[in-house]
Amino acid sequence: MNYNEDDRAQRLLDVFDILPGQVNVSYVNNTSHIVAWHKHNLQTDYWVCLKGSFKVGLATTREGCKFEYLSDKNPRVLEIKPGIYHGYKALEPGSILLYYVTRKYDVEDEIRRPIGHFGEQWETENK
Repeated sequence: MNYNEDDRAQRLLDVFDILPGQVNVSYVNNTSHIVAWHKHNLQTDYWVCLKGSFKVGLATTREGCKFEYLSDKNPRVLEIKPGIYHGYKALEPGSILLYYVTRKYDVEDEIRRPIGHFGEQWETENK
């Protein structure tokens, strides 16, 4: 298991290193940071929100960006297939994201784009 911390999140990576893929956990205390964009050509991601909530961006160069929401109040698994750019923004301090990826981390399978590349709006309306 590896630990990583930066200004965006605290992460436990490859929690069970006996698996062919990786189980990772991100604890996000800052709601102003956006963690985006990257895609994989080989790996599939499976995300679930354990605590709090996330705004998740999913995009392709052909179809642009759409958003989905993950919350501990409405638990579900979000599958992110290869070829889909993805990113997230925590909507509540202390949000926790658990994600399983089908392959060990491979820098060669991570294609990045800058925030705003798809003309997306990450702000959320206060209700």
